[in-house]
Amino acid sequence: MWTVALDPVRDKDVIDTELILKDIDTVEKRLDRLRKSAKTGIKQEVHFVTVGEAIMEHLNAGKPARSMQLEGDDLELLEDMMLMTAKPILYVCNVDEASVKTGNEFTTRFMEAVKDEPAEVIFISAAIEAEIAQMDTKEERTEYLEMMGLEEPGVNRLIRATYKLLDLITYFTVGEKEVRAWTIHRGWKAPKAASVIHTDFEKGFIRAEVIKYDDYVKYGSEAAIKEAGKWASKARNTSLLMATACTSALMFSG
Repeated sequence: MWTVALDPVRDKDVIDTELILKDIDTVEKRLDRLRKSAKTGIKQEVHFVTVGEAIMEHLNAGKPARSMQLEGDDLELLEDMMLMTAKPILYVCNVDEASVKTGNEFTTRFMEAVKDEPAEVIFISAAIEAEIAQMDTKEERTEYLEMMGLEEPGVNRLIRATYKLLDLITYFTVGEKEVRAWTIHRGWKAPKAASVIHTDFEKGFIRAEVIKYDDYVKYGSEAAIKEAGKWASKARNTSLLMATACTSALMFSG
C-alpha cells in the first residue's frame, strides 16, 4: 500500500493543465473560423486572428486565459470563446482548525503559486463548519465561534467571496406575509432587478419604494421609518445596492 503526499500546488497544476488542453482545442477550432473570415480583408477580422493566435500562445505556455490582459473588442472575443480557464476563480483551502485564521505551510506555498492570478484565496475548516451545522441554536454557534477565535462561520465568507467574484448583490422585497431575497448583478437598474421576480414586472415597472437596511434595524417598522422621513421612492433609473438598501415594495402597472 502506498500514499501520495499532500501537495495542493501539484493538484492545482494538474487541473489547470487539463483545462488548458481543453481550451487549446477550443481556440484551434475558433482560429480556423477566424482565418476564413480574415480572407475578406476586413481589418477587424484580420486583427481578431492576431488576438486568437496570442491567446493560443498564452495557453501553450501553460498559462490560464484569465491571466491575459485584454480590453475592448479583444476581451469580448476572449469571452465569446467561453474558455474554461477564462472563468473567474476562487480558491478555497480546507485547513485544520488551528490554521483557519492564518493558514499553514501548504496555504503559504499555494498562495505563492497563485499570487499573479486575479483570484482570491480563502481558508475554511470543514471540521469547524461540520460542528457548526450540528448545533441547534444561534447561542451555541456564537459560543463555539468565540471559543475558536472566529467572528463568523466560514460559509459566510465563502458566500460573500462568491458574490464578489460574480459581481452579484441581493435585494429584499418585504411584505406582511413574507420576506424574499433576490439575486441580481451589481449595477442593474430597478426595472431590470424587478424582472427576476417576474419578467412582466420590468415592462410595467413604476417605482421602487426603498428603505435603507440600517434604518430598518434602527426604527423597527415601516410606520416608524415613514414618520422619520427615511422612506424613499426611487424611479426607473435607480440602481439597487445591497450595502445600502432593502426594497420594501416594487410598484408595477397592469
